[in-house]
Amino acid sequence: MSRRARAALVAVALLVPGTWLVGRAAWVQAKGAVGEVLIHRALAATLQDGAARPPWSWADMHPVARLSVPRLSVTRAVLSNATGSALAFGIGHVDGTAPPGGRGNCVLAGHRDSWAGFLRDLRVTDVVVIETPSGRTAYRVAGTSVARRDDGSVLRDDARDRLTLVTCWPFSGWLHSPWRYVVTCYQSS
Repeated sequence: MSRRARAALVAVALLVPGTWLVGRAAWVQAKGAVGEVLIHRALAATLQDGAARPPWSWADMHPVARLSVPRLSVTRAVLSNATGSALAFGIGHVDGTAPPGGRGNCVLAGHRDSWAGFLRDLRVTDVVVIETPSGRTAYRVAGTSVARRDDGSVLRDDARDRLTLVTCWPFSGWLHSPWRYVVTCYQSS
């Protein structure tokens, strides 16, 4: 085989998988962008009339609230559960905790490298607003901590209505971590 033929064969051997990988990455990005638009449309409709609307027919979740942090100009959709597929598209409500804006301890979780990355920038006294079809509830950040994934106090209800925001820790980590970054917020008076 000539040198030129070998070079062409190597080029094709690299070009085919490279093209496939670039195409797959583009597909994932496009799917995420379309998903975000569909979720925001469903959220806007839900906030108007309270009806649960899955953003697409086969979705295993639906938006239930909007979370915003005015100081950071952050706005996120809050989804009805915190499964892996839901967390790929937003902040998720942890099953078994108080509903967003409701009485008790509402726990919301998200990925540290995407939707919940803003948690690292929250400061004590920052305002976090939850908007549901029932209205708006404002919370103030009271503190942050790091807890083990299996620490039950994160989910526990106490005497005050609170919002608990959770993501993996450390923020710069790439691997699964047994640690969680926890932001505790109490209702503003």
